[in-house]
Amino acid sequence: MPEKHDLHSEFPEFKEQIHQLKQHNNHFAVLFSRYHEIDHEIHRIEQGAEVCSDDYLEQQKVQRLHLKDDLFSMLKAAETTV
Repeated sequence: MPEKHDLHSEFPEFKEQIHQLKQHNNHFAVLFSRYHEIDHEIHRIEQGAEVCSDDYLEQQKVQRLHLKDDLFSMLKAAETTV
């Protein structure tokens, strides 16, 4: 069974920063929402609930990875300001 890659599972040590940034940083909230949408779509595709080309799936995975990197950078920066 494909595993989900939600940010709370990926970065449990940043639970508080995720919550704070979602509440107080609009850019983070938008990226977080987009990451969640893409992760959910990938999960549905991998479960067979949706059909797409392999290229599209790989493109979505790359986009999810880039968003994850951006979000992680923002989380690290928020950690140093707390």
